[in-house]
Amino acid sequence: MDVLLGAQWGDEGKGKVVDVIAPRYEVIARFQGGPNAGHTLIFEGTKHVLHTIPSGVFREGTVNLVGNGVVVDPVIFLKEVRALEAAGVDIRASLLLSRRAHLILPTHRALDAASEADKGKLKIGSTLKGIGPTYMDKTGRNGLRVGDIFQADLPDRAAALRRKHERLLSLYDQGGASPEAEAEWMDAVEQLKSFRTVDCEHYLDEALNSGKRVLAEGAQGTLLDIDFGTYPFVTSSSTICAGACTGLGVAPNRIERITGIFKAYCTRVGSGPFPTELDDATGEAIRKAGHEFGSTTGRPRRCGWLDLPALRYAVMINGITELAMMKADVLTGMDSVRICTHYRVKGEITDRMPYDVTTGVEPIYTDMPGWGAASANGRLPDTLERYIATIEQAVGVPISIVSLGPDRTETVMRQPMTAA
Repeated sequence: MDVLLGAQWGDEGKGKVVDVIAPRYEVIARFQGGPNAGHTLIFEGTKHVLHTIPSGVFREGTVNLVGNGVVVDPVIFLKEVRALEAAGVDIRASLLLSRRAHLILPTHRALDAASEADKGKLKIGSTLKGIGPTYMDKTGRNGLRVGDIFQADLPDRAAALRRKHERLLSLYDQGGASPEAEAEWMDAVEQLKSFRTVDCEHYLDEALNSGKRVLAEGAQGTLLDIDFGTYPFVTSSSTICAGACTGLGVAPNRIERITGIFKAYCTRVGSGPFPTELDDATGEAIRKAGHEFGSTTGRPRRCGWLDLPALRYAVMINGITELAMMKADVLTGMDSVRICTHYRVKGEITDRMPYDVTTGVEPIYTDMPGWGAASANGRLPDTLERYIATIEQAVGVPISIVSLGPDRTETVMRQPMTAA
């Protein structure tokens, strides 16, 4: 099994890379996150945004598995399915749901909104999709799972969980979900029963034993990991390579290639530390050129220069074996670009991510010449190759893919990638 994940704060372009390399795999499996994710794919002039469903759905003959580490909102899931069916995708033929994946209830979304509002200026920047409260119920052993929808006592268990949520909401002086939202959720759950469900740990074990090639697809990014991200401004799941094991039920020794996705610069949505952030005209120019607005929330993304200490950290934590650099075209035409090579922390210079990057972290930059327009069918500009070589030397792994635009055809494969 190979793993593909984000090496920054999410929004790196994972969906495009999965779509490009999906023909090499028989199974694409999402291992964490939920509808807070937004994987954007553009081909044949059409834009598609996926939130829960794996990014291999547009490749015929590929099985797409929603793993046990994912949290599923039945209402949002069905809307996504209908949009794909309207686009001519036979989604039901290729989609599998893990019975162990947890369900998002309307009151989870209400709790998310109430908790975020209560934080005031210290808010995390949640997408308000109910992700955090759902994972809290999972670890608190109160959650409902996909496999539970086939049990006769589901309405009673859902009602009990809803009452628990309403008690918590009363602490925020907030009410629960509307009757209409509850009815919509129950109707969506009934429709969810028509999809194929599996014990994904057994399914993937059999697939790997039979020689099938599996790609585990992550959501968000390494720096949003619940343990190793910029806590508390993180997501609620394990976004790193280890999360592929727990989020799919696959042993670590089954993993071979690990591809990290990163942008030629950095972006971040919502609150939290961002050492190389550009709060100026250059940052705004990158935002406009890169169309940096959240695919899930529509919020403008914060933009800044590439951060090598953070990228090196992501390579170390995940055991990344190769990188894919996205949006190199966005920096096209700049006279010069900058790379953060080190931090100055309390007067000391370091190339490591410190425990706390919220204050007192000063980026140290190296200036490099910019590059002109590049084509996926031609040689990359020498200055862009120099930029790539600088990154490779700093992080110790090769950059196998360079993306020069949003379409799947605007992709340079610098080194051959073959599935294990």
